[in-house]
Amino acid sequence: MRLPIRPVADAGEAITEREITEPVDLCLPSGRLNPAAVGWTRSPVHRANLRGWGRNKRFEYWSISTPDAVITLNISDHDYRANVAVTYGSRTEDREIRQGGNIWLPRHVGMRDPDNATPMRAQRRDTTVEFVPRGRGSELYATSPRIRVALRVQAEADHESMGVVVPWSNRLFQYTRKDNGLSATGTVTVDGVEHRVEADSSMVIHDHGRGRWPYFTFWNWASGNGTTTDGRRLGLQFGGKWTDGTPSTENSIRLDGVLHKISEHLRWQYDPGDWLRPWTLTGPTVRVEFVPTKHVHHVFNRWIVLNRADMCFGRFSGTVDIDGDRISFSGVPGHAEEVQRRW
Repeated sequence: MRLPIRPVADAGEAITEREITEPVDLCLPSGRLNPAAVGWTRSPVHRANLRGWGRNKRFEYWSISTPDAVITLNISDHDYRANVAVTYGSRTEDREIRQGGNIWLPRHVGMRDPDNATPMRAQRRDTTVEFVPRGRGSELYATSPRIRVALRVQAEADHESMGVVVPWSNRLFQYTRKDNGLSATGTVTVDGVEHRVEADSSMVIHDHGRGRWPYFTFWNWASGNGTTTDGRRLGLQFGGKWTDGTPSTENSIRLDGVLHKISEHLRWQYDPGDWLRPWTLTGPTVRVEFVPTKHVHHVFNRWIVLNRADMCFGRFSGTVDIDGDRISFSGVPGHAEEVQRRW
């Protein structure tokens, strides 16, 4: 199987994707992409056996939304650079606290287990972040001068999540698993004030990635969690730009715990000059509008390393056609973002 390097599909086109149901290695013994790993999954079956050094990317990102705040925790290992971070952003005030930062030429940050079954822990000076797998859930911990986190995340028994391998070539590729519709319980302490996080009022997003990336990447990501207009449990997952021109997409919806893959590259339309104007995501079966209510900008620029992110929080409305049925929803809370990276 020859993996595509040149574009094979444009935004707005439907494609054919293969569902993988059995365990598979991400890489061949040579370190190149295993052709048998290209496809999508509804449960984690990829074994991320990355080899070599220099362009490997391993990351775990968690976002916990409550009625008052958005808390994020991140550990990433890019061979020559690692990042450990915990943030707290108020939903009602113009207030954001960031703790942590980059670690240059790290030895490792506990992310080399190809089965992702062992705890992951990273420390930068006085900031420590740790993720501990626990069956169908995870425990999330962070300590820093201003933020402390102790949370338990759990999925329901029928919960499915989307995994997909995106092949740019047989040398550059990414396995990503996007999960939402999760809930958390525990505490977040900010500047000495403890905030309770409850399962019935929290929404959790998990972004898991393993692969070997090109130097420059540019992407859109959107995620939402709520109910359809007829009361079914709904999870929204959309991605774009970085998958355009490949035989894979990052698009799916989940209904009452069951994943439905959307095999089409979507058109994303929004105004980078005014992030709070409505966004639209469209394709052959997708017609979605996202109305932002808050915009967060972050940039780290050191010439050869760039991380620029514009994230908006708001609500999704629209329709998605699945197996002949039209799924309608309105006012579903979530986020949408544009990110540019050189790394």
